[in-house]
Amino acid sequence: MTLTTTFKTLHNSPGSTARFSPVLSQAMLGAVGVLLSISASAAPSIYPTGTTRYDPAKAFNSFVLFSGGDNIAHLIDLNGNSVHEWKDAASHSTLIDPAVNGGKLGHVFVTLEMTEGIGTDLVPGQVSRRVAKTVGELDWDGKTVWSFGDKAPGGAAQQHHDWARLPNGNTVVLANLVHPVKGFKQPQVLDDVVYEVNPAGEVVWKWIASEHINEFGFSPAELKLVRNADIADYLHVNNLKVVGPNRWFAAGDKRFDPENLLFDARNANFIAIIDKKTGKIVWRLGPHYKAASEEQAQPRNVPRPVDQISAQHDAHIIPEGLPGAGNLLVFDNQGLAGYPTAAVPRTGGSRVLEIDPIKNEVVWQYTGEDSGGPKMKESLRTPSLSAIPHFRTNPYGHPLCRITH
Repeated sequence: MTLTTTFKTLHNSPGSTARFSPVLSQAMLGAVGVLLSISASAAPSIYPTGTTRYDPAKAFNSFVLFSGGDNIAHLIDLNGNSVHEWKDAASHSTLIDPAVNGGKLGHVFVTLEMTEGIGTDLVPGQVSRRVAKTVGELDWDGKTVWSFGDKAPGGAAQQHHDWARLPNGNTVVLANLVHPVKGFKQPQVLDDVVYEVNPAGEVVWKWIASEHINEFGFSPAELKLVRNADIADYLHVNNLKVVGPNRWFAAGDKRFDPENLLFDARNANFIAIIDKKTGKIVWRLGPHYKAASEEQAQPRNVPRPVDQISAQHDAHIIPEGLPGAGNLLVFDNQGLAGYPTAAVPRTGGSRVLEIDPIKNEVVWQYTGEDSGGPKMKESLRTPSLSAIPHFRTNPYGHPLCRITH
Protein backbone atom coordinates (compact mmCIF):
# COMPACT_ATOMS: atom_id res chain seq x y z
CA MET A 1 0.00 0.00 0.00
CA THR A 2 1.27 3.45 -0.90
CA LEU A 3 -0.04 6.15 1.38
CA THR A 4 -0.31 9.55 -0.31
CA THR A 5 -1.52 12.24 2.01
CA THR A 6 -1.06 15.98 2.38
CA PHE A 7 -0.84 17.18 5.97
CA LYS A 8 -1.13 20.88 6.62
CA THR A 9 -0.58 22.94 9.73
CA LEU A 10 -3.80 23.68 11.51
CA HIS A 11 -3.44 26.15 14.33
CA ASN A 12 -2.79 29.32 12.34
CA SER A 13 -4.89 28.44 9.30
CA PRO A 14 -7.57 30.99 8.42
CA GLY A 15 -10.80 30.11 10.19
CA SER A 16 -9.23 27.26 12.12
CA THR A 17 -10.63 26.37 15.52
CA ALA A 18 -7.67 24.14 16.37
CA ARG A 19 -6.97 23.74 20.06
CA PHE A 20 -3.59 22.10 19.98
CA SER A 21 -0.12 22.91 18.76
CA PRO A 22 0.31 23.00 14.96
CA VAL A 23 1.24 19.66 13.56
CA LEU A 24 3.39 18.71 10.60
CA SER A 25 3.13 15.04 9.79
CA GLN A 26 4.88 12.64 7.45
CA ALA A 27 3.55 10.16 4.94
CA MET A 28 4.94 6.66 4.78
CA LEU A 29 4.89 3.64 2.53
CA GLY A 30 2.91 1.06 4.47
CA ALA A 31 4.71 -1.96 3.06
CA VAL A 32 8.32 -0.90 3.35
CA GLY A 33 8.35 1.97 5.82
CA VAL A 34 10.00 4.57 3.60
CA LEU A 35 9.77 8.06 5.07
CA LEU A 36 8.98 10.72 2.52
CA SER A 37 11.13 13.81 2.14
CA ILE A 38 9.82 17.08 3.47
CA SER A 39 9.91 20.03 1.13
CA ALA A 40 11.69 23.22 2.09
CA SER A 41 9.37 25.15 -0.19
CA ALA A 42 6.03 26.59 0.76
CA ALA A 43 4.60 25.13 -2.44
CA PRO A 44 3.75 21.44 -2.65
CA SER A 45 6.61 19.18 -3.72
CA ILE A 46 5.60 16.02 -5.53
CA TYR A 47 7.55 12.76 -5.35
CA PRO A 48 6.81 9.36 -6.90
CA THR A 49 5.81 8.04 -3.48
CA GLY A 50 3.47 10.84 -2.50
CA THR A 51 3.03 14.48 -1.61
CA THR A 52 4.10 16.52 1.39
CA ARG A 53 3.70 20.18 2.17
CA TYR A 54 5.75 22.36 4.50
CA ASP A 55 4.70 25.98 4.95
CA PRO A 56 7.18 27.60 7.39
CA ALA A 57 4.89 30.59 7.90
CA LYS A 58 2.18 28.37 9.33
CA ALA A 59 4.11 25.49 10.86
CA PHE A 60 5.24 25.08 14.45
CA ASN A 61 8.87 24.85 13.41
CA SER A 62 10.33 22.07 15.48
CA PHE A 63 11.99 18.70 14.91
CA VAL A 64 10.80 15.19 14.09
CA LEU A 65 12.15 11.98 15.64
CA PHE A 66 11.60 8.66 13.88
CA SER A 67 13.18 5.25 13.36
CA GLY A 68 13.34 3.71 9.91
CA GLY A 69 14.29 0.36 8.47
CA ASP A 70 17.98 1.22 8.83
CA ASN A 71 17.93 0.67 12.63
CA ILE A 72 18.76 4.33 13.23
CA ALA A 73 16.75 6.86 15.23
CA HIS A 74 16.77 10.01 13.11
CA LEU A 75 16.23 13.56 14.34
CA ILE A 76 15.44 15.84 11.41
CA ASP A 77 14.27 19.41 10.95
CA LEU A 78 11.17 20.20 8.96
CA ASN A 79 13.21 20.61 5.79
CA GLY A 80 14.25 16.97 6.11
CA ASN A 81 17.83 17.76 7.12
CA SER A 82 19.49 15.35 9.54
CA VAL A 83 20.22 16.96 12.89
CA HIS A 84 21.30 13.95 14.91
CA GLU A 85 21.29 10.13 14.83
CA TRP A 86 21.20 7.37 17.40
CA LYS A 87 22.49 4.16 15.89
CA ASP A 88 21.42 0.63 16.80
CA ALA A 89 17.80 1.69 17.38
CA ALA A 90 16.21 -1.51 16.18
CA SER A 91 12.51 -0.64 16.04
CA HIS A 92 11.11 2.71 17.17
CA SER A 93 12.13 5.68 19.30
CA THR A 94 10.56 8.25 21.60
CA LEU A 95 11.86 11.49 23.08
CA ILE A 96 12.10 11.62 26.91
CA ASP A 97 10.84 14.78 28.57
CA PRO A 98 13.70 16.39 30.55
CA ALA A 99 11.12 17.57 33.10
CA VAL A 100 10.73 13.97 34.33
CA ASN A 101 14.28 12.91 33.56
CA GLY A 102 16.37 15.04 35.88
CA GLY A 103 16.73 17.80 33.31
CA LYS A 104 18.73 15.59 30.95
CA LEU A 105 18.48 16.81 27.36
CA GLY A 106 18.58 14.71 24.22
CA HIS A 107 17.71 11.36 25.80
CA VAL A 108 15.54 8.91 23.85
CA PHE A 109 13.89 5.54 24.32
CA VAL A 110 14.86 3.00 21.66
CA THR A 111 14.59 -0.70 20.95
CA LEU A 112 18.09 -2.02 21.58
CA GLU A 113 17.71 -5.64 20.54
CA MET A 114 15.18 -7.78 18.69
CA THR A 115 14.90 -11.55 18.84
CA GLU A 116 12.88 -14.34 17.32
CA GLY A 117 9.88 -15.49 19.31
CA ILE A 118 11.65 -18.60 20.58
CA GLY A 119 10.85 -18.98 24.24
CA THR A 120 8.08 -16.40 24.07
CA ASP A 121 5.66 -18.76 22.28
CA LEU A 122 4.03 -18.17 18.93
CA VAL A 123 0.37 -17.28 18.60
CA PRO A 124 -1.98 -18.93 16.09
CA GLY A 125 -1.50 -17.74 12.53
CA GLN A 126 2.06 -16.55 13.04
CA VAL A 127 4.84 -18.33 11.20
CA SER A 128 7.48 -16.26 12.94
CA ARG A 129 7.38 -13.56 15.54
CA ARG A 130 10.07 -10.94 16.07
CA VAL A 131 9.88 -9.36 19.52
CA ALA A 132 11.75 -6.63 21.35
CA LYS A 133 14.23 -8.40 23.59
CA THR A 134 15.78 -5.30 25.16
CA VAL A 135 14.64 -1.68 25.23
CA GLY A 136 16.54 1.19 26.73
CA GLU A 137 17.40 4.84 27.14
CA LEU A 138 20.22 6.43 25.15
CA ASP A 139 21.85 9.75 25.94
CA TRP A 140 22.74 12.30 23.23
CA ASP A 141 25.98 10.48 22.49
CA GLY A 142 24.26 7.11 22.11
CA LYS A 143 25.39 5.66 25.43
CA THR A 144 22.92 3.25 27.06
CA VAL A 145 21.99 4.65 30.48
CA TRP A 146 18.99 2.40 31.24
CA SER A 147 17.67 -0.86 29.86
CA PHE A 148 14.89 -3.39 30.38
CA GLY A 149 14.71 -6.93 29.10
CA ASP A 150 16.72 -9.56 30.94
CA LYS A 151 14.63 -9.03 34.10
CA ALA A 152 11.34 -9.00 32.19
CA PRO A 153 8.97 -11.98 32.49
CA GLY A 154 10.34 -14.61 30.12
CA GLY A 155 13.62 -12.72 29.71
CA ALA A 156 12.40 -10.42 26.92
CA ALA A 157 10.74 -7.02 27.20
CA GLN A 158 8.27 -7.71 24.36
CA GLN A 159 7.65 -3.95 24.36
CA HIS A 160 5.48 -2.55 21.58
CA HIS A 161 4.14 0.84 20.48
CA ASP A 162 4.75 2.99 23.57
CA TRP A 163 6.59 3.76 26.80
CA ALA A 164 6.96 6.77 29.12
CA ARG A 165 9.20 8.02 31.93
CA LEU A 166 7.36 8.73 35.18
CA PRO A 167 8.10 11.62 37.56
CA ASN A 168 9.30 9.09 40.16
CA GLY A 169 12.10 7.96 37.82
CA ASN A 170 10.47 4.68 36.85
CA THR A 171 9.34 3.85 33.31
CA VAL A 172 6.01 2.46 32.13
CA VAL A 173 6.37 0.02 29.25
CA LEU A 174 3.56 -1.24 27.03
CA ALA A 175 4.30 -4.88 26.22
CA ASN A 176 2.80 -8.14 24.98
CA LEU A 177 2.23 -11.24 27.07
CA VAL A 178 1.54 -14.54 25.29
CA HIS A 179 -0.44 -16.81 27.59
CA PRO A 180 -3.63 -18.88 27.79
CA VAL A 181 -6.69 -16.99 29.06
CA LYS A 182 -9.67 -18.96 30.38
CA GLY A 183 -12.73 -18.69 28.17
CA PHE A 184 -10.89 -17.67 24.99
CA LYS A 185 -11.07 -19.76 21.83
CA GLN A 186 -7.42 -19.07 21.05
CA PRO A 187 -5.14 -21.40 23.05
CA GLN A 188 -2.61 -18.57 23.38
CA VAL A 189 -3.74 -14.94 23.60
CA LEU A 190 -1.49 -12.06 22.55
CA ASP A 191 -2.39 -9.99 25.60
CA ASP A 192 -1.44 -6.40 26.38
CA VAL A 193 0.39 -5.68 29.61
CA VAL A 194 1.82 -2.57 31.26
CA TYR A 195 4.99 -2.88 33.31
CA GLU A 196 6.34 -0.20 35.62
CA VAL A 197 10.10 -0.70 35.65
CA ASN A 198 12.55 0.87 38.10
CA PRO A 199 16.03 2.23 37.22
CA ALA A 200 17.53 -1.21 37.93
CA GLY A 201 15.34 -2.74 35.18
CA GLU A 202 13.05 -4.56 37.63
CA VAL A 203 9.26 -4.78 37.31
CA VAL A 204 7.66 -3.12 40.34
CA TRP A 205 4.03 -2.97 39.10
CA LYS A 206 2.07 -4.58 36.29
CA TRP A 207 -1.35 -4.45 34.70
CA ILE A 208 -2.69 -7.23 32.45
CA ALA A 209 -5.56 -6.34 30.12
CA SER A 210 -7.38 -9.69 30.17
CA GLU A 211 -7.79 -9.43 33.96
CA HIS A 212 -9.99 -6.35 33.39
CA ILE A 213 -12.02 -7.49 30.39
CA ASN A 214 -15.31 -7.00 32.25
CA GLU A 215 -14.44 -3.32 32.77
CA PHE A 216 -14.16 -2.47 29.06
CA GLY A 217 -17.88 -1.92 28.49
CA PHE A 218 -18.68 -4.95 26.32
CA SER A 219 -22.18 -6.42 26.45
CA PRO A 220 -22.47 -10.18 27.10
CA ALA A 221 -22.97 -10.77 23.37
CA GLU A 222 -19.92 -8.64 22.53
CA LEU A 223 -17.82 -10.43 25.14
CA LYS A 224 -18.66 -13.67 23.41
CA LEU A 225 -17.33 -12.23 20.13
CA VAL A 226 -14.15 -11.05 21.89
CA ARG A 227 -13.48 -14.42 23.45
CA ASN A 228 -14.13 -16.20 20.15
CA ALA A 229 -12.05 -13.83 18.05
CA ASP A 230 -10.15 -15.39 15.15
CA ILE A 231 -7.05 -13.41 16.09
CA ALA A 232 -5.06 -13.71 19.29
CA ASP A 233 -4.38 -9.94 19.32
CA TYR A 234 -7.92 -9.26 20.49
CA LEU A 235 -7.35 -5.68 21.76
CA HIS A 236 -4.21 -4.42 20.01
CA VAL A 237 -3.49 -1.59 22.42
CA ASN A 238 -1.44 0.89 20.40
CA ASN A 239 -0.57 3.64 22.84
CA LEU A 240 0.04 4.34 26.51
CA LYS A 241 0.17 7.84 27.98
CA VAL A 242 0.50 9.27 31.46
CA VAL A 243 -2.58 11.46 32.01
CA GLY A 244 -0.48 14.32 33.41
CA PRO A 245 -1.62 17.48 35.25
CA ASN A 246 -5.04 18.64 34.08
CA ARG A 247 -7.95 20.89 34.99
CA TRP A 248 -10.36 18.03 35.64
CA PHE A 249 -8.26 16.65 38.49
CA ALA A 250 -7.66 20.16 39.79
CA ALA A 251 -11.45 20.54 39.98
CA GLY A 252 -11.74 17.33 42.01
CA ASP A 253 -12.31 14.59 39.41
CA LYS A 254 -10.02 11.82 40.67
CA ARG A 255 -10.47 9.76 37.50
CA PHE A 256 -8.02 12.13 35.87
CA ASP A 257 -5.30 11.77 38.51
CA PRO A 258 -2.07 12.91 36.78
CA GLU A 259 -0.44 9.56 37.66
CA ASN A 260 -3.14 7.51 35.95
CA LEU A 261 -2.53 5.89 32.57
CA LEU A 262 -4.53 6.35 29.37
CA PHE A 263 -4.55 3.83 26.53
CA ASP A 264 -6.57 2.94 23.48
CA ALA A 265 -7.44 -0.47 22.06
CA ARG A 266 -7.50 -0.29 18.27
CA ASN A 267 -9.14 -3.64 17.55
CA ALA A 268 -11.83 -3.10 20.18
CA ASN A 269 -12.66 0.58 19.54
CA PHE A 270 -12.33 2.02 23.03
CA ILE A 271 -10.15 4.45 24.98
CA ALA A 272 -9.73 4.09 28.74
CA ILE A 273 -7.95 5.37 31.84
CA ILE A 274 -6.35 2.99 34.35
CA ASP A 275 -6.35 4.04 37.99
CA LYS A 276 -2.69 3.61 38.87
CA LYS A 277 -3.47 2.85 42.52
CA THR A 278 -6.14 0.18 42.01
CA GLY A 279 -5.62 -1.00 38.42
CA LYS A 280 -9.33 -0.46 37.73
CA ILE A 281 -10.73 1.25 34.64
CA VAL A 282 -12.14 4.55 35.91
CA TRP A 283 -12.99 6.34 32.63
CA ARG A 284 -13.84 5.02 29.20
CA LEU A 285 -14.91 6.23 25.76
CA GLY A 286 -16.45 3.46 23.64
CA PRO A 287 -16.81 0.73 22.61
CA HIS A 288 -20.33 2.07 21.94
CA TYR A 289 -20.80 5.21 19.85
CA LYS A 290 -23.50 6.79 17.76
CA ALA A 291 -23.87 4.97 14.45
CA ALA A 292 -21.86 6.42 11.57
CA SER A 293 -23.03 6.72 8.00
CA GLU A 294 -21.62 8.02 4.74
CA GLU A 295 -23.61 11.22 5.15
CA GLN A 296 -23.21 11.74 8.87
CA ALA A 297 -19.78 10.30 9.74
CA GLN A 298 -18.00 13.64 9.70
CA PRO A 299 -20.49 16.44 10.28
CA ARG A 300 -18.97 19.89 10.54
CA ASN A 301 -21.00 21.19 13.48
CA VAL A 302 -19.38 21.26 16.93
CA PRO A 303 -19.87 20.67 19.76
CA ARG A 304 -21.73 17.40 19.19
CA PRO A 305 -21.86 13.97 20.85
CA VAL A 306 -18.99 11.68 19.89
CA ASP A 307 -19.98 9.59 16.88
CA GLN A 308 -18.44 6.32 15.67
CA ILE A 309 -14.69 6.07 16.26
CA SER A 310 -12.98 3.04 14.74
CA ALA A 311 -9.39 1.70 14.69
CA GLN A 312 -8.11 4.84 16.43
CA HIS A 313 -4.53 5.77 17.36
CA ASP A 314 -2.64 7.95 19.82
CA ALA A 315 -5.31 9.08 22.25
CA HIS A 316 -3.87 11.50 24.81
CA ILE A 317 -4.82 14.37 27.09
CA ILE A 318 -3.66 17.74 25.74
CA PRO A 319 -1.01 19.00 28.19
CA GLU A 320 -1.40 22.11 30.31
CA GLY A 321 -0.26 25.31 28.66
CA LEU A 322 -1.64 24.37 25.25
CA PRO A 323 -4.95 25.42 23.70
CA GLY A 324 -7.62 22.91 24.71
CA ALA A 325 -5.59 21.64 27.66
CA GLY A 326 -7.35 18.76 29.40
CA ASN A 327 -9.30 17.65 26.35
CA LEU A 328 -8.68 14.33 24.65
CA LEU A 329 -6.99 14.33 21.25
CA VAL A 330 -7.19 11.22 19.07
CA PHE A 331 -6.54 10.21 15.46
CA ASP A 332 -9.68 8.39 14.34
CA ASN A 333 -8.64 6.19 11.43
CA GLN A 334 -12.18 5.14 10.55
CA GLY A 335 -10.80 1.69 9.73
CA LEU A 336 -12.32 -1.73 10.23
CA ALA A 337 -12.44 -2.74 13.90
CA GLY A 338 -14.82 -3.59 16.74
CA TYR A 339 -16.89 -6.46 18.17
CA PRO A 340 -18.92 -6.66 15.98
CA THR A 341 -17.16 -4.72 13.22
CA ALA A 342 -18.26 -1.09 13.41
CA ALA A 343 -20.41 0.30 10.60
CA VAL A 344 -18.08 2.95 9.17
CA PRO A 345 -18.39 4.38 5.65
CA ARG A 346 -16.75 2.43 2.85
CA THR A 347 -15.57 5.73 1.41
CA GLY A 348 -14.64 8.76 3.43
CA GLY A 349 -11.64 9.80 5.41
CA SER A 350 -9.86 9.66 8.69
CA ARG A 351 -10.02 12.55 11.12
CA VAL A 352 -8.42 14.15 14.16
CA LEU A 353 -10.89 14.66 17.01
CA GLU A 354 -10.65 16.85 20.09
CA ILE A 355 -13.08 15.61 22.71
CA ASP A 356 -14.31 17.04 26.01
CA PRO A 357 -13.80 13.91 28.19
CA ILE A 358 -16.41 14.98 30.74
CA LYS A 359 -19.25 15.76 28.34
CA ASN A 360 -18.07 13.22 25.74
CA GLU A 361 -18.52 15.84 23.04
CA VAL A 362 -16.47 16.57 19.94
CA VAL A 363 -15.39 20.20 20.33
CA TRP A 364 -13.11 20.38 17.28
CA GLN A 365 -12.11 18.16 14.40
CA TYR A 366 -9.83 18.09 11.37
CA THR A 367 -10.59 16.16 8.20
CA GLY A 368 -9.31 16.20 4.65
CA GLU A 369 -11.98 18.75 3.83
CA ASP A 370 -10.33 21.18 6.25
CA SER A 371 -6.97 21.06 4.45
CA GLY A 372 -7.81 23.79 1.98
CA GLY A 373 -7.06 21.32 -0.78
CA PRO A 374 -9.48 19.08 -2.64
CA LYS A 375 -12.90 19.13 -1.03
CA MET A 376 -12.74 15.40 -0.46
CA LYS A 377 -12.79 13.42 2.77
CA GLU A 378 -10.51 10.91 1.08
CA SER A 379 -7.61 13.40 1.01
CA LEU A 380 -6.90 12.39 4.63
CA ARG A 381 -7.44 8.65 4.77
CA THR A 382 -5.36 6.10 6.67
CA PRO A 383 -7.59 3.13 7.53
CA SER A 384 -4.90 0.50 6.96
CA LEU A 385 -3.55 -1.85 9.58
CA SER A 386 0.01 -1.19 8.42
CA ALA A 387 1.98 2.02 8.83
CA ILE A 388 -0.30 4.74 10.16
CA PRO A 389 0.92 8.31 10.63
CA HIS A 390 -0.82 10.04 13.47
CA PHE A 391 -0.75 13.33 15.31
CA ARG A 392 0.56 13.98 18.76
CA THR A 393 1.90 16.76 20.92
CA ASN A 394 4.94 15.86 23.00
CA PRO A 395 5.41 16.92 26.64
CA TYR A 396 6.92 20.24 25.54
CA GLY A 397 3.93 21.06 23.38
CA HIS A 398 5.97 20.51 20.21
CA PRO A 399 4.41 18.64 17.32
CA LEU A 400 5.78 15.24 16.48
CA CYS A 401 4.71 12.52 14.14
CA ARG A 402 5.15 8.93 15.19
CA ILE A 403 4.57 6.07 12.83
CA THR A 404 2.99 2.95 14.26
CA HIS A 405 0.52 0.26 13.33
